[in-house]
Amino acid sequence: MSDEHPIIEDPELGTLVRATTELGDGTVLTHDWYAGGTVVEGAPLDLLIEGTNVDEAKALLPRVHQTISALPALRRLATDAVVAAFSTASPEQHELDDAATDLSLETLEASADGTVVLHLIDTCGEHFPEGYWPAVHLGADGQITQVTVES
Repeated sequence: MSDEHPIIEDPELGTLVRATTELGDGTVLTHDWYAGGTVVEGAPLDLLIEGTNVDEAKALLPRVHQTISALPALRRLATDAVVAAFSTASPEQHELDDAATDLSLETLEASADGTVVLHLIDTCGEHFPEGYWPAVHLGADGQITQVTVES
């Protein structure tokens, strides 16, 4: 910890620190978010919380807690939304079930506008090309607003 970038300690989420990247030449880039990780239902979950200071990031913690509490239902809704978004016809039940098994939640990203993005990974490599992953966007009301593919 430094005085410039204090950490956030949350009893449920753990330690969140201002995200940085060190380049090959030793230059350190400071990002506009706090990062950390927690375990939800036995699985690791990376956290990215927008904020250039502790107060901005802390203001988003209630939304992060709310989303994590809803994850048991949200995970299936998210994987179903991914299948529906990339299907040319109504998905069959086995397709939805396969996605629920194969797509794993890796990162939860919370933004100052109240949106949350659930970044999923394809654990079997059969649904998305290497280096691409689906992302399910939740509006401030917690409802799915968009499904994208990111790289």
